[in-house]
Amino acid sequence: MQDRTYTADAEPGDEVTVAGWVHEIRDLGGIAFLILRDTTGKIQIKFEKEEMDDDLVEAGLDVSRESVIKVSGGVEEEPRAPTGVEVTPESLEVVAPADPELPLDPSGKVDADLSTRLDNRTLDLRKDDVQSIFEIRSGVLNAVRDQFREFDCTEINTPKIVATGTEGGTELFPITYFGEEAFMNQSPQLFKQLIAGSNVERVFEIGPIFRAEEHNTPRHLNEATSIDFEGAFCDHEDAMDVAEGIVKSAYEAVEENFGDELEALGIADEFEVPEGDFPRISYEEAIERINATGELDEQLVWGDDLSTPAEEALGQDVGGHYFITDWPSEIKPFYIKDHDDDPELSTGFDLMHPRMELVSGGQREHRHEKLIEGFEQQGLDPDQFEYYTKMFKYGMPPHAGFGLGGERLLMTLLELDNIREAVLFPRDRQRLSP
Repeated sequence: MQDRTYTADAEPGDEVTVAGWVHEIRDLGGIAFLILRDTTGKIQIKFEKEEMDDDLVEAGLDVSRESVIKVSGGVEEEPRAPTGVEVTPESLEVVAPADPELPLDPSGKVDADLSTRLDNRTLDLRKDDVQSIFEIRSGVLNAVRDQFREFDCTEINTPKIVATGTEGGTELFPITYFGEEAFMNQSPQLFKQLIAGSNVERVFEIGPIFRAEEHNTPRHLNEATSIDFEGAFCDHEDAMDVAEGIVKSAYEAVEENFGDELEALGIADEFEVPEGDFPRISYEEAIERINATGELDEQLVWGDDLSTPAEEALGQDVGGHYFITDWPSEIKPFYIKDHDDDPELSTGFDLMHPRMELVSGGQREHRHEKLIEGFEQQGLDPDQFEYYTKMFKYGMPPHAGFGLGGERLLMTLLELDNIREAVLFPRDRQRLSP
C-alpha cells in the first residue's frame, strides 16, 4: 500500500490512509469508536453517527474484530484517545473480514492456554507481549552476530543432513536420502571443528539442530537454535571468555534497544544486565555446594551428572550466571580434550543460568591418535567418521568452542515459563503442526 501511513506516524492535521486490524469497537450511542491496530501501535477512528453517511457508519460498526480494514480521513488531536489523536473517516474498506468466532482473544483480555496459542500463532502474535518476545529475539541474534564479529569470527553454515550423528546414540532423526539412510544433524560440532582447522580459524554459526530426545519438559525442544563458536589456537579458558561476552552482549542489546518490549512483557523494572565476571566453579566444588544445600534426597558423588533439581539448588546458591569447569572425562563427549596433567579431568565446561544450563563447551582433542582412542572408549566406530578424523592428520591446531541454546538464552533473559514461548512454531514430541 503505497499511500499507507503507519498509526505511529499520524499527526494532527494530516490526511492519512491507515490500514490494520480491528482491535476493538465501542458504541456509545450517538458516537462510536473503532480502535485500529498495526505493527507500530493503535489509533482511534471516530464515528459521529448524526454527521456521517449511514453506510460509512454501518461499515465501521458492523465489521468483526480482527478484520483487516483500510481507513482514509483527517487526523485530529484528541487527548482522551488512547494515543492522543483520532481519525475522522472519509472512507472505510474491509480488506479481509475475520470470522466473528475467534479461537483466542488477541486483545489479551481473555487468557488462552499455551497449546491454543501455538495452534493459532498468527492470532497470538497480534498481542503486544507475544510480539515483543520475537522482536527481542531478532535483536538478540543481531547483537550476538555483532559480538562474534568483534571477536574476529566468520559466520559459517554447516550441513543439517548428515551421514552420521555428531555423538552417535539414539537421539537422531533418521531420513531417507536418495535411497540411503541419513540423519538430521544434532550439532554443527564436527563441521565447525574442521573449519576452525583451516586458515579461517575463528567461526560461528546460528542455525537449527535436531535431537530426537524423549524429554517433554518446559525447557526442551526437538528442534532448537544453536549458537556455536569454534576458535583455533584457543583453549577452554578462551572459549569461556567468548561465551560470557556473547551472553552479556545479548542482555546489553535488550537493555539498550527494547525498553518498550520489556514494558509490554512486564519485566522492565527487574531486568538487569549481568555485572562482573561469571564465577568459574569446578565440578568438584559444584558437587560439594549442591550437597551442602540439603535440597536433594540423595547426596551426589563424583561422576554423577547434574539433575535439574541439582542445577536449581546450585543456581540458587550462586545467584547468577556461572561456569562449571573440570568435569570428569568419562561423562564428556569424545572430542573434549582432557587436562594434560590429569587425564581424569576434562577441559569441558558448562555455562549456567540459575534456572538451567545454557552452554556446553571445552577445548577439543586435536591429536589424531587421542581422538581415535576417544571414539573407541565411547563405543563409536572411527571409520564412520573418517571424513572428520582424517583431517586431524594434516596439521590440526589446538582449538576450543561451545554451543549455546538460543531459546534457552531467550527464555532465561525474558523470564519465560516455557521454552516454546520463545519459538514461533515449536517442535516437540506432541507438536508437528503448525
